[in-house]
This record gives sequence, C-alpha cells and structure tokens, in this order.
Amino acid sequence: MERIQTLEQFQEQISNDKFTVMKFDTNWCLDCKNLDLFIDPIVEEHSDKQFLAVDAEKFQDLSEKYEVRGIPSLLVYKNGEKIAHLHSKFAKTPNQIREYLNELK
Repeated sequence: MERIQTLEQFQEQISNDKFTVMKFDTNWCLDCKNLDLFIDPIVEEHSDKQFLAVDAEKFQDLSEKYEVRGIPSLLVYKNGEKIAHLHSKFAKTPNQIREYLNELK
C-alpha cells in the first residue's frame, strides 16, 4: 500500500471522484501490524477503491482534523470529503473491514 509523503499528495488523492481509503497508522502500533497481515486480499477485493496509508504521527494535523482517535483507522474520502470512518476498535478483523467497505455506495 502506497504511503502518503506530503500534505499536497494527501489532498490530491482524496480529491478523486472514486472512493479513497486512507489507513491511518504508525510504525509501532501492534494492531496496525496485525491489520497489515490480512489487508492485502481485502484491497484486491475492492479494486474499485484506492488504498493509501498515512502515518498518524507524521501527519498529526490531519489526524486531528479528521478526528483519528485510535489507530489503525480507515477513513474514506470522495471528491475531497470524508464520507466514512472506521475507528480502530472496529478495525480488528477481516470481517469488520469487509463489512465496512461493502457498505460504501
């Protein structure tokens, strides 16, 4: 999963007219590492969506702006707007993530 490097890149990616899923995480988070173990097949199942990762510590302003209170969190954007947010306590299993992504219309 490609990682966001700049604020400009983040803004550009969320401005698409298709769903962009941003995984907010950190390199020390055990739940983030666990999610990484099973996220790839889910990403493949949702090829109609774009998936990117954001370091929640490196981009603290974005984390605050979009109310990321726990990691990992999956935020979905379309046309520059945040339209969905899967908080960390609900992003622990493949089924939770699949259900969340399947609800996006």
